[in-house]
Amino acid sequence: MQPTHSPHSGVVVVPYDPRWPLEFERASSEVSVAMSPVVMAVHHIGSTSIPGLLAKPVIDMLAEVSDLSSVDQRAAVMAGLGYEVMGEFGITGRRYFRRNDAQGRRTHQIHAFVAGCFNVIRHLAFRDYLRAHPTPTRQYGELKRRLAEAHPQDVEAYMDGKDAFVRHIELQAIAWLGVSNADANIA
Repeated sequence: MQPTHSPHSGVVVVPYDPRWPLEFERASSEVSVAMSPVVMAVHHIGSTSIPGLLAKPVIDMLAEVSDLSSVDQRAAVMAGLGYEVMGEFGITGRRYFRRNDAQGRRTHQIHAFVAGCFNVIRHLAFRDYLRAHPTPTRQYGELKRRLAEAHPQDVEAYMDGKDAFVRHIELQAIAWLGVSNADANIA
């Protein structure tokens, strides 16, 4: 299967690459050292963590940390690894970092949250649910393919087009995991 995109597009969706877990291991080791001792775990999340799923070729990492102020104190170290330090970047309680290659294409993203918070639970539940359920994984891949073809230059439209599906799967994943609102610290 050829990548679904137009030349010079903002949205590129490609078939699953078995090298992505290896790249995650390499990058997560760097992140663990850079954020030590505040980082408690680094997880591979997002579409590149789900075998067989079409994905934008960006390694998404979720860093569980003991506290965000210590993450903020490591901003210069993360910048030294080539990550752009973005702060919360639209999600309260998150620290977001992103790295691009020499051509300006996004290659890595880090979402740092306090360990055990609902955002950690929902990201891991979504990933694990799709890994265990091939039908919604195929549906999600098909949706991503259609959206990339329909909006090759518009990342926002691509993201907006996925939103309802992602929220629906997140709810199913959290229920599948057996997490209640009280367990997840949500009202």
